[in-house]
This record gives sequence, structure tokens and C-alpha cells, in this order.
Amino acid sequence: MSNKLPASSDIAKPTPYGESHSNRLRFEKSPYLLQHADNPVDWYPWGDEAFSKAKEENKPIFLSVGYSTCHWCHVMAHESFEDPAVAEILNRSFIPIKVDREERPEIDEIYMKATQLMTGSGGWPNSLFLTPEGKPFYAGTYFPPEDRFGRPGFTSILNQLSSIWRERRGEAEEQAGRIWEAMERMSS
Repeated sequence: MSNKLPASSDIAKPTPYGESHSNRLRFEKSPYLLQHADNPVDWYPWGDEAFSKAKEENKPIFLSVGYSTCHWCHVMAHESFEDPAVAEILNRSFIPIKVDREERPEIDEIYMKATQLMTGSGGWPNSLFLTPEGKPFYAGTYFPPEDRFGRPGFTSILNQLSSIWRERRGEAEEQAGRIWEAMERMSS
């Protein structure tokens, strides 16, 4: 994993496939991360740059953990991460981070415990919303793009959590603190 953020001019260069948009994942080695290099979502790999940017801009982090052969990861990528309207919300209101669970099993383990603690189950893609310090305050797995099957849609979740972060950030941080403490108790 590269810890140095490429220059904006490098990110803006066309990809080998002729795409006009690419993101920081273009510089990663993981096949899973490279699958998302041309998404309109401005993905960051796991690293200091993403967390510094979240703190600098006072934005929550959207963390998506998956792997290259995960069916629901591909479905969510196609339905949401390739959609310019969804990408616009993610890029404006969150710092999006993409993690390959096969490349970073230690990250996957930590945040899968958080999802299981918050929802009672887990799976991939593992979709979490974190404070700029990396503490989770909301989690789930696959979210359909729109509300359906009695489940909130990803767009609704993004809009609601963005609003909560702006208007009731203290509540989100308190929730994150409680979850983090519970995770620490489980680990000891």
C-alpha cells in the first residue's frame, strides 16, 4: 500500500482503458481495489491521507470493505458506486475509503466485529460510517440503491447520515464511542 498521495494531475490522467475519470485506487496493487479505480467515487485506499482529509474537512468516513470475488460487492458497485449521482453525495459529504479484506485482514476483522455488534450479523460488502478518528457509528452490508424490500436505500442512508453529522454530530460521536468501548471489551 502506498502512503503517498499521488498528485492531482496524475489522478486526472486517462486510464489505460481510455476512461477520463480515475481515483487514487488506480495506484494500488490489489485486484479488488483496481476494479474500483474508474468509479466516479473519489476512493482513498486505507491510510493516513484519508484520515487526515476527514479531520481537515470535518467529514465522516464511508468505509467499504470487500473482495474481488464477492457477488454483493459487485452488485453494490454497479448499482451505487458507478452511479454519478451517488458518487456526488459520497464525494461531497464523506471521505470514501475502499479496503480489500484479502489484502488487509486486520482492518476487515476490526470493522466486521463492529458491524456484527451493531446489526447482529455481518457480510460483504461491509459498509460502515466512521468518525474521522476511525470509530464506527453506523454499519451494514449490502444496501440497495433505493429504499426497497423494507431496507433503507444507500442514497437515503447517505443523506440521513450526512444530515446527522452536520446537525447532531455529538450524538454520532457518542454512539461511536459506545461502540468502540464495546469492541474493546470484546477484545479483552
